[in-house]
Amino acid sequence: MTTKDDIELLFRSNYAAMYRLAMLILRDDDVARDIVHDVFETLLVSGRSDVSASYLLAATRNRCLKHIRTLSAIDRMKEVYSVDEREIEDGEWPDDETIALIQKTVANDLTEACRRVVELRFSESKSYQEISEIFGISKVAVYKHLRHATEVLRKKLSQNG
Repeated sequence: MTTKDDIELLFRSNYAAMYRLAMLILRDDDVARDIVHDVFETLLVSGRSDVSASYLLAATRNRCLKHIRTLSAIDRMKEVYSVDEREIEDGEWPDDETIALIQKTVANDLTEACRRVVELRFSESKSYQEISEIFGISKVAVYKHLRHATEVLRKKLSQNG
């Protein structure tokens, strides 16, 4: 069984690396800190004694991915566009016209493969790994499809803005 002293030692020696990983994935200081603390809380409650640095990093990564999966579609869109919430007035974005333009652009201006990657990522919340396995392509190719879609959408939205 893991004692509080054991947890404190693990915390002191692994917190920085776990926090950096969470920040790389989430880019949100508060959520990253909460997730790392949740990992240690779970560890304390479970009483696990066979804990390594790699286990803690994997647990942090898994918690971050679980958090991302729970985000709403609008939150995921903000993440893709790297939109700062302070730039958006509540209830004004995205309006119905903008959503319709995004849907039209995805349907008409993207290649079939690119459109399908976007749908899997944002409508079905599939990971890069899952999408790469479905299409038999690399995760880098998935990223390139999503990056291309983002560029097309930004260009279309800026023309209509």
